[in-house]
Amino acid sequence: QVQLVESGGGLVQAGGSLRLSCAASLRTFSTYRMGWFRQAPGKEREFVAAISSWSGGSTSYADSVKGRFTISKDNAKNTLYLQMNSLKPEDTAVYYCAADRSPRPTMKAGEYAYWGQGTQVTVSS
Repeated sequence: QVQLVESGGGLVQAGGSLRLSCAASLRTFSTYRMGWFRQAPGKEREFVAAISSWSGGSTSYADSVKGRFTISKDNAKNTLYLQMNSLKPEDTAVYYCAADRSPRPTMKAGEYAYWGQGTQVTVSS
């Protein structure tokens, strides 16, 4: 059974940093593309960042986080990361990691087969 477990969320002041992790129970983690999405109260889930299946591979970002967030994947540790810098109050949301057994990154939530339960990130002004 596939499990994705996010951690690293919390409360931080505007301008601060957090690093989210997503531990995956995937036997062939290196064959899965991964993504981060977020959902703020009263809003739809939105794309944040995505990475190809291979470590150090291609990435894509939402315009709202480009230059501030960095997605990375450690295939040796079966772990996905999201380094978030210069956080803003509008980054407040529940952050979800997602996985799909295909090589190329995708921004489309519907193309991910597996999802974690989410971790709360709250940025105070």
